[in-house]
Amino acid sequence: MLPQTTTAVSLDQIVISKPAGNQQNRAPKTPTPDTRKFRKSSTLLQPQPRRTNPFIWCSAIICLIFSLVLIFFGVATLIVFLVVKPRTPLFDIPNANLNAIYFDSPEYFNGDLTFVANFSNPNRKIEVRFEYLVIELFFYDRLLSTQTIQPFTQRQREIRLESVHFISSLVFLPQNLAVGLQKQVLSNRVSYNFRGTYKVKATFGLIHFSYWLHSRCQVEMTGPPTGVLVARRCITKR
Repeated sequence: MLPQTTTAVSLDQIVISKPAGNQQNRAPKTPTPDTRKFRKSSTLLQPQPRRTNPFIWCSAIICLIFSLVLIFFGVATLIVFLVVKPRTPLFDIPNANLNAIYFDSPEYFNGDLTFVANFSNPNRKIEVRFEYLVIELFFYDRLLSTQTIQPFTQRQREIRLESVHFISSLVFLPQNLAVGLQKQVLSNRVSYNFRGTYKVKATFGLIHFSYWLHSRCQVEMTGPPTGVLVARRCITKR
């Protein structure tokens, strides 16, 4: 018999035995009820694609059309203004007569004044119509009289003259203004202010637009009863 040999094993060595069988042959784990519930809830929580509301589409289309219309009219208006070059009608006072100024008492004024109002339309392609006309007479900032003028139409490059008659009766003037007016009469230089307010309607073909005009005139005349215009300064603006 052959002698048996003994192999010494160190105590520091650890022997690990492999489990028998192939790892791939293990039976699959059966999902627990909790796992199935979690998977189901995960599927339900996935965001679903939403369809756009037809109302939103209609609103967007309407806004787009409205924007295009605004742009079209804006460009058309700009082109018309560049081609037509509209100008503001003008107001002037070429002639005036101061007929009377007298006082019933130191502070109550009476006066009579006539002047010619010149309205001109400087536009070559635009017809204007004055629909509302009011002219006021002032001595400094004190209103003396008011007159209205009947509406009228002006064609292109047309001039219209209107006679306006102001009569002031027993108009109260503060003492300082009354004394100042009397001094002007004695010095043969009387200064008045005119303020005009007009509503104008301009017409260019089928296009119509209205606006307000304001005139300011300062005139200087000789004393009554034959007072005549010696100086004037008029401004008309919107």
